Amino acid sequence: MSRMKRIVKELDDVQKDTEASITLNLVQEDDLSHLKGTFIGPPDTPYAGGKFVVDIKIPNEYPFKPPIMKFDTKVYHPNISSVTGAICLDILKDAWTPILTIKSSLISLQSLFQSPEPNDPQDAEVAKHYISDRNGFTNTAKYWTQIYASDSDSKNVSDAELYGIDEATVKNFENMGFPRDKIIEVLRRLGLKKIESGEPRTENRVIEELLK
Repeated sequence: MSRMKRIVKELDDVQKDTEASITLNLVQEDDLSHLKGTFIGPPDTPYAGGKFVVDIKIPNEYPFKPPIMKFDTKVYHPNISSVTGAICLDILKDAWTPILTIKSSLISLQSLFQSPEPNDPQDAEVAKHYISDRNGFTNTAKYWTQIYASDSDSKNVSDAELYGIDEATVKNFENMGFPRDKIIEVLRRLGLKKIESGEPRTENRVIEELLK
């Protein structure tokens, strides 16, 4: 089966499957090499109910090479870049085989939401948050889902909450005269979400970084 016929068949298969929470559409009707896929975040995860859009580019060698996928929707997940949407998933790299499909790849991404792999991360900062503070990670991932993957009118984004950083900790350094964006950048780089009042050494470490 030629590449073009294969893509047309895959599009048709997804459209006929009314039970799966997955859609697949061409970006332009005359271009079979560029698609957008969507799926709904699985229940009992921080992504539940969110609608996630994936950009899909089909290489000339498809299906012998995997589709090139990245998230258009911002996602807080160890295996997805919080900046670029790049994905770390073995079937989109060396584990790809021609029997896999675009649909099965989207299903695998949906499953990745249920079972993150923090020891093989795409986003090291998010992976560290996942490992060190699971509750904090979950709250942040839910917040990103609400802000970026839902139709909610509540789009007032708190830059601190966006990265799971304690607002009082940010305010403390703001009161010292440091700019908010730099405070958040330094706290993220150091992997700090909250500094308690009895941690002067940690506070001094942050101040040293802010003064650089």
